[in-house]
Amino acid sequence: MSISEPQTTDELTTTITQLFAARDLGALTRAISTVSATALIPVFERLSRKQSAVMYRLLPKDRAAEVFELLDPPLQSDLLHGLQDAETAQLFADLDHDDRLWLLDEVPAALATRLLRGLPEQERVLTSALLGYPQGSIGRRMSLEYVSTRASFTVRESMVRVRERLADAETIYTIPVLDDSRHVVGVVSLRELLSAADDTLISELMSEAHTATAQDDAELAARRCADLALLAMPIVDREHRLVGMLTIDDAIRILENEESEDVARQGGTEPLRRPYLSTPIGALVRSRVIWLLVLAVGATLTVQVLSVFEATIAEVTVLALFVPLLIGTGGNTGNQAATTVTRALALGDVTARDFARVLTRELRTGGMLGLLLGTLGFTIAAIAYSPQIGLVIGLTLLCVCTLAAAVGGCMPLIARAVKVDPAVFSNPFISTFVDASGLIIYFLIARSVLGL
Repeated sequence: MSISEPQTTDELTTTITQLFAARDLGALTRAISTVSATALIPVFERLSRKQSAVMYRLLPKDRAAEVFELLDPPLQSDLLHGLQDAETAQLFADLDHDDRLWLLDEVPAALATRLLRGLPEQERVLTSALLGYPQGSIGRRMSLEYVSTRASFTVRESMVRVRERLADAETIYTIPVLDDSRHVVGVVSLRELLSAADDTLISELMSEAHTATAQDDAELAARRCADLALLAMPIVDREHRLVGMLTIDDAIRILENEESEDVARQGGTEPLRRPYLSTPIGALVRSRVIWLLVLAVGATLTVQVLSVFEATIAEVTVLALFVPLLIGTGGNTGNQAATTVTRALALGDVTARDFARVLTRELRTGGMLGLLLGTLGFTIAAIAYSPQIGLVIGLTLLCVCTLAAAVGGCMPLIARAVKVDPAVFSNPFISTFVDASGLIIYFLIARSVLGL
């Protein structure tokens, strides 16, 4: 098969897929031999697990190591299962300490133990130290490879330390300044070092350090690093001694993962934690089926409500026509409020202590929305049917929108207060609750207004 150099990801993926189908490994080797590691990553994300393992083995050794570092941890885990123990151990040992932790979170416990045993003693000690921090803490995501200096050092002495660590430090652009007890007393940038005279003391150049404690929640620390536009943030222990650095690229990676989880759970699925096209069908089914079962059980509440008011519907059949409208409006109103407050929680705009203020604002917002929609509903229903039916629809929309906004706004705050992901209590659960309660309000108002 004749191969021309593909220019796009789609072209390269198509070519590689055709070569796999033709079982032409020689042509496949030639096709990928001149492609950069960065360009190969999207291709790996579109191939099956078996194809990825085969293509990885065909890469030159140096290119293979570069590709492995760039892959997402779930794809790294897939490759490790398809490689020999010696290759696996070497790839794992070549990773940075913080990248090892990402990978260890994805592999089975037995493989994780084997990987740790295969590390050189010093690397094993450092990696185990990171594992000692709580799951989800920033301590498990910080880098141990950094450059630090002392307040009493000169620029010349500090630059010597920078040059000594150029090969292995993950970041050199933000340098923490320590005292004799390793307490963080400030930070200095590489730009400031390069622009200052050699005999200038670091204490004259350093600025205030924004830090996070190693036990802090990873998402909150990453959010702070991003909001402050820091290239790196010192991570300290409870005595404010330096233990690591959070780099901006790791902070963005953490926030992207958290955002993906929130979006998935708001849609009633579990996060895939891997590219969609490389996810097995079984994993897609598992990510959705549990939530579908839970929501199906919850939906029986709506059926029960309808059965209770069956006689009311039988007397005024036109009431049944408006059920989809009321359910849809209530669910959408609740979901809008939940999404807004969940996002505000993620950005730090509100906290669980703001419950009363959020409740008040959402009651007012929901009331105003309900008044607008209720007026429209009253007008249309009154013209199409009767003023009494219009009054039922108008009052119901007013009440349902007010209730839905209040519930949708408060549920994420309650979730955060009990230390549960706010996204879990977002759209699916709120829709189910609002559907059932909205129907109860609807039929109670209908009975009262229509004298049923």
